[in-house]
Amino acid sequence: MKKTILLALIMVSSITFAQKLKVEDGDIKNLKEITVYNLEFDYTNVQIPKFDSEEDFLADKMKKREDKEAGGGEKFKESWYGDREERYRPKFTESFNKRFDDGEVSVGVNPDAEYTMMVHSTRIYAGYNVGVVRRNAEIDAVITIFETANPDNVLFKGEYTRAQGEGAMGYDFNTGFRISECYAKTAKTFAKYIKKKALK
Repeated sequence: MKKTILLALIMVSSITFAQKLKVEDGDIKNLKEITVYNLEFDYTNVQIPKFDSEEDFLADKMKKREDKEAGGGEKFKESWYGDREERYRPKFTESFNKRFDDGEVSVGVNPDAEYTMMVHSTRIYAGYNVGVVRRNAEIDAVITIFETANPDNVLFKGEYTRAQGEGAMGYDFNTGFRISECYAKTAKTFAKYIKKKALK
């Protein structure tokens, strides 16, 4: 019994640690007066565990799906890229904005905003769910806040590692859905960090 409790505590602490923000540049206090961000995403050189590149990952997954269903490989590729705008961006936006009840801070497609929030996904692990066995999706992401007209003027930069996503009650059989929950988790955690460290 003691071993079970200890193991549970270790697992919880490791997850908590994995989601902690590592500040790389700037100061969160620099965001104190910002109310609106232009939200952008970057997937350049994203790493996929167990594969040398994103292209190798796609080739592997497409072949497996093509073997099962004609056209299945192309469908997977389309959803892999399509989910970025159809799932990840909306999930991040919704999750971030809902943390500010009065709308005092918001992110979205705001190209005229003075400041931009860039979410650079550096690693994506899709996880899996085959019914009897499942594993959460994970992402690593670097969030950079900079002046839109002068990207070299970085106000804040920090990295989240192993932000995990899962569906309610384990009903997350879709790859894009699982990954989108990682972005929701990252947005939620970062919004709370801003409220706690920048706005108080």
